Amino acid sequence: MVIRSWMVIAGVGFIVALGANFITPDDRKWFNRLQRPRWLTFEKLIPLIWTVIFICAGWSAYIVWERNPGTTGTWLLMGMYLLLEILTIAYTPVMFRSRSLKVGTIIGGAGFIVGLLLAISVLSVSISAALLLVPYLIWSPIGTYTTWVMARLNPQDS
Repeated sequence: MVIRSWMVIAGVGFIVALGANFITPDDRKWFNRLQRPRWLTFEKLIPLIWTVIFICAGWSAYIVWERNPGTTGTWLLMGMYLLLEILTIAYTPVMFRSRSLKVGTIIGGAGFIVGLLLAISVLSVSISAALLLVPYLIWSPIGTYTTWVMARLNPQDS
């Protein structure tokens, strides 16, 4: 059986995504009791939105790998993709476990910066790979801003 690059990318992405499960029922209770902004009407769509974003990012990584497989530059870009996913996945369990919306805001902001640097770096390899990172670059600031607003609404949990 031949292991294809997309299989490895999807497998690594899946393994990292399992890190989002490091939350307890008490963590969920803490988050669910927080006050939310009135305009946050799309909260139930967030898992679907992130699923689409992760698929786009994985597809982007696949395109980059296939352009120059195994080169040092490609490996560095794969490291940036991995860092971006780790930051994105860490947002929930780290914020929940620390009970700090400020921590969530910082992780979200760091993810956006890494995503932006990655998109700029990928642009020279493939325009389509860079465009596949645009959903992340659009959504990440929305999530980060929402967390920042929630911190202001819940100062005891910021």
